Amino acid sequence: MDLTDQLNCVITQCIQLSPMMKIIKVKPDGWKFPEFEAGQFVALGLPPNYPRCIESEDDFEHPKQNRLIRRAYSIASSSNEDSIEFYLQLVHSGQLTPRLFELKIGDRVWMGKKAVGIFTIDKLDTDRNIILIATGTGLAPYMSMLRSNALKRRGKIIIIHGARNSWDLGYSSELKLLASMFKDFKYHPSITRSVNEPIEWGGDTRYIGEIWKSGLVNELLGFKPKPSDTDIFLCGNPNMISDMKELIYPMGFKDHKKRSPGQLHAEEYY
Repeated sequence: MDLTDQLNCVITQCIQLSPMMKIIKVKPDGWKFPEFEAGQFVALGLPPNYPRCIESEDDFEHPKQNRLIRRAYSIASSSNEDSIEFYLQLVHSGQLTPRLFELKIGDRVWMGKKAVGIFTIDKLDTDRNIILIATGTGLAPYMSMLRSNALKRRGKIIIIHGARNSWDLGYSSELKLLASMFKDFKYHPSITRSVNEPIEWGGDTRYIGEIWKSGLVNELLGFKPKPSDTDIFLCGNPNMISDMKELIYPMGFKDHKKRSPGQLHAEEYY
């Protein structure tokens, strides 16, 4: 069986942000990706015999040769675009991202035919405030939200994005522009390895938990968030998510689940 026959999409854009970060756009070939909610994710896949990028290491675990390597990724594009955008971080010994990093415009890739997940804001009352917290590529679902309908909401929106270095703060230019255009949207980046910067970094250098404990969110909102008026979203490093939950639970926020709605939303497949 030729696995390349399953590759149902074409790469239409590749942007190498840094050796570790890449943005790709994928366009279905001969079919249309169905409507989805901003914040959802979908699987990408490639055959195991596809080459790995030069920056990667050997596979941590050898993939099975008779099936596509598939992994789920949050969608970063608007819910009404023809091409689907992904924000990727290289996992050096991983199976799929080293192969995705080697793709060029015009190459083919497999994509699932439906987005899934409940990490969304579409069903939230438009007056509620939203705090979006991410590390690394955990920013992707928030970009989809902002590019879709989030900025039409009446409540306030804050993004706090943590990364190691400034060049890992993907979409920072777009987010700064949006923050200058919409008074109820605030963007706060922070890097933790400022010693590596080629020129002095004048911004925040704290970890997400330290930023939260400092009261900066209260300052950006203009009040202390409560479960009655605010939803909090967490996406990215699993340690960040678990640490933040311990800080947020005492405030009365409850985990959001499909059958038990709450105000604390976490995307934990990373």
